[in-house]
Amino acid sequence: MKQRIDSIALRSLACSLAFSGGCFLGFAAQAADSPAPPPPVSSATNVLTLNGAVRLALENNPELRASNGRIDAATGRAYQAKLWTNPELTLSAEDWPVSGGGDFSDSKQTIGVAQTIPFPGKKKLDRQIGVSGIRLSEADLILRRVELVRDVKSAFYQVLAAERLVDVAAELVKVAESSASTARKRVAAGAAADQEQLRAEIPLEQARTELSGFQRELTTARQTLALLLGRPDLTEAPVSGALAETADLGLLEQGPEKWLPNHPSVVAVKTSRDRAELELRRARLEPYPDVRMGVAGGRIGETGQSIIQMGLSIPLPIIDRSKGKKQEAQANVRIAEADQVAVEQRLLREWGTASKRFRTAVEQVTNYRERILPKANEALRLVQTGFEQGKFGFIDLLDTQRTTAEVRLAYQQKLLELNVAQAELESLAAGGIQPQPSKSQP
Repeated sequence: MKQRIDSIALRSLACSLAFSGGCFLGFAAQAADSPAPPPPVSSATNVLTLNGAVRLALENNPELRASNGRIDAATGRAYQAKLWTNPELTLSAEDWPVSGGGDFSDSKQTIGVAQTIPFPGKKKLDRQIGVSGIRLSEADLILRRVELVRDVKSAFYQVLAAERLVDVAAELVKVAESSASTARKRVAAGAAADQEQLRAEIPLEQARTELSGFQRELTTARQTLALLLGRPDLTEAPVSGALAETADLGLLEQGPEKWLPNHPSVVAVKTSRDRAELELRRARLEPYPDVRMGVAGGRIGETGQSIIQMGLSIPLPIIDRSKGKKQEAQANVRIAEADQVAVEQRLLREWGTASKRFRTAVEQVTNYRERILPKANEALRLVQTGFEQGKFGFIDLLDTQRTTAEVRLAYQQKLLELNVAQAELESLAAGGIQPQPSKSQP
């Protein structure tokens, strides 16, 4: 009777081993295949590809819409800055006798217009400052687009990785459940000690805990992606694609000397410096007064004689010579120059960090794909075969299964690091991002 029970337990164990071996060994073949190109976005099924997610984000992201609005606002300010002030209509009545029976017709009456004429060069500089404000807003928009594409790619990769981790963890739960069931049968048949059942149930609890954690991470990753897209209704939309297992090493050849001068952050600080220099020139003209000229015509009430009256008004820069404005403008120029150096140094530092991270990820993914994963799968196969032949114990098999599971999960995490690092390099090089048509003419 005991031999029969042992036979049943061994057959059950063999089934579980066949399932686990198929799961683990099948992964090696999957890792060697190149991912298929993602299908286009389907409006009917809301299946998201990477390109579709980027397009949706560029169309719907609220921060990007706000940046577009800032360009329009800057365009309006630039247009307004070049205009003169409106002319003034002047009416006057002088020498109006208030005693002796005099009336309004006895006064000197005039009607005319007056216009403030800005000092030469002021309005030209105002317009140039306004145009620089438009360019600054445009550079900010391009930077937001680059950063948004980077963030969407990273979030999309997070969802893909989380989905794959959930799948792997679910497979491991099934394997652990089968192993724990086999251990219980062996213990019940008297073929193994109680500790074997306990040691088989520990990986099961660990696998269930990890599965729950990966499911929460998947939910968070989906929410993050939907918010970046500006489409909260797509939180549960399925995604299509796979994490790239090979890297674009050509990114490392696009050194900072090729992209740094045209990076939107550098363009923005250069524009800010140019604007500060224009504002300094404008502040130097501020003490020179604007002239107010007027002309009026009318008559003298007592005689009925027609008259023409001209006026000229010039503020005297005695008290306010705009010294504070000039000091502020000079300080802003120095600040802008320092900001440009700081931004360039920050971008160089980010490029160095991202390049190291990218190289490390490439080495780790290659090592896992070509050496660690094959060895882990081969070790599992050998232990499985040895266990069936009685060369290894059940605990040895459980330990090997657990080690192989950890390798599979670690490989997915290394793939995620590789894809995110590549997205960071692409954002620094601003690859594939085309700026919108310039609106610099107000």
